[in-house]
Amino acid sequence: MSGTGAADGPTLRPLSARSVVLSLLLGTHPPELPARDLVRLVGAFDVGASTARAALSRMTSAGHLRRTDTGYRLSERLLERQRRQDEALRPHTRAWGGDWETLVITATGRGPAARAELRAGLAALRLAELREGVWLRPDNLDRPLPADLDRLAERLVARPEAPARALAARLWPLGDWADTARALLAHVDRARRPADRLTAFAAVVRHLLADPVLPAELLPPDWPGAALRDAYARYQREQSGQVRAHGTRT
Repeated sequence: MSGTGAADGPTLRPLSARSVVLSLLLGTHPPELPARDLVRLVGAFDVGASTARAALSRMTSAGHLRRTDTGYRLSERLLERQRRQDEALRPHTRAWGGDWETLVITATGRGPAARAELRAGLAALRLAELREGVWLRPDNLDRPLPADLDRLAERLVARPEAPARALAARLWPLGDWADTARALLAHVDRARRPADRLTAFAAVVRHLLADPVLPAELLPPDWPGAALRDAYARYQREQSGQVRAHGTRT
């Protein structure tokens, strides 16, 4: 998303042919489609057949896709991205009793690239940085942490003395996230062309990946997270129907 206009809502850049292909495969289970079906499908999003075939070739060479006997499939490294996207749309939560999941980074001597990679990984796990080297979140997510974190950080369960709601507001820009979510909901309601709808819902997925998925008691009133997920779930069902319809054509 490139910005949010005060009157018109989010300003979204059109998706490239590569992004259209990835969006379709990331939303398909299993993430594999015949080449002919992929070319037909991306055509509905203003991507010409020759452009689509060139994108498929480049993406295969780059390791994003794998050629199969019948078509194209997401590469192994993108299957993890699909898993994270699926979890963002349907997060596994549990009742929260007040504890906070805490990681204290203990590894030293790491270069800037390794530190940046670790920070990005912790943010993807929906942890927030309280101060340098200390990451935490309410212990309400039912998801495993990567095993290799044990050699980089000490895992703790803590219960801060600060009021939990105030701490959550300090760690995450909840108001900004909610404002953007509402703008995206308004935008997808207005979008009519298939290319515009795909672009809008690609932005919805990116925004859901940044949802901290906090316990309800720590969220501002009228939190739009569930509404945004419901909107995407409806679109995903619509797209799945289109994929199936293309698959039945001869």
